[in-house]
Amino acid sequence: MSQLPADTYPLAGHPVRRLGYGAMQLAGPGVFGPPKDPAAALAVLRAALAGGVNHIDTSDFYGPHVTNRLIREALAPYPEDLVIVTKIGARRGADASWLPAFAPEDLEAAVQDNLRNLGREVLDVVNLRIMIDPYGPAEGSIAAPLAVLAGMQRRGLVRHIGLSNVTAAQVAEGRGICEIVCVQNHYNLAHRADDALIDDLGRAGIAYVPFFPLGGFSPLQSTALSEVAERLGATPMQVALAWLLRRAPNILLIPGTSSPAHLQENLAAAALELPEEAMAALDAIAAPAGTA
Repeated sequence: MSQLPADTYPLAGHPVRRLGYGAMQLAGPGVFGPPKDPAAALAVLRAALAGGVNHIDTSDFYGPHVTNRLIREALAPYPEDLVIVTKIGARRGADASWLPAFAPEDLEAAVQDNLRNLGREVLDVVNLRIMIDPYGPAEGSIAAPLAVLAGMQRRGLVRHIGLSNVTAAQVAEGRGICEIVCVQNHYNLAHRADDALIDDLGRAGIAYVPFFPLGGFSPLQSTALSEVAERLGATPMQVALAWLLRRAPNILLIPGTSSPAHLQENLAAAALELPEEAMAALDAIAAPAGTA
């Protein structure tokens, strides 16, 4: 790992750029239905690759089926170094609700849908999204659905497996069933319950992929972030992304957007230097988990 460029981290056997792209916002409002401007969605995907992105996060339940079809239309045939990470374990109700889909037949259908809509014979990485509590990690065994996914890996449908919306105990349980290459949880400047988990995963060489990099901020915390951003001549999102990149080398980012201009702003965060006084102000936005 030490021989890889500093702006990369291993994922699925590839050194991926630490600033990737999340495709969720390419679907319609509420991540449901088609985008208002499909041509713009295709343009953003192509611009992401042109900007050096080689890690895209998606799921066939975005839309559903919308983002994967856009990715295929925009990017196939895919570059050899592109890692596409998808997820299963949920489905969308007719009312756009998010529902658990853990039965073996549901998991099998989800993998087949991802293969078909992405136009792939094998999926690079599949995250099992745990839906014991759809709104955050909750304890409970993940052995049964993970064993089903591991079986599909043995059949050659999936190369690598990750976990999403999980506790540290579930990560440990999962690692006893199959190799886990990434964990995708809610984490940002203000929501730092996974501090210890990130460090544990780093020691094991496992990527951590935070979502909602600005989510959950109170107005006071947003003010603190905005003040740092103003001093640095950057946007709050750029500063929040740069803080995450500096937080730990195993953190991979997947900020999403449907705007080409916003995409370029996000990618520029990889080059943003945070002086020590800025890091101190940002670290103070939320106390580390366990100190409250």
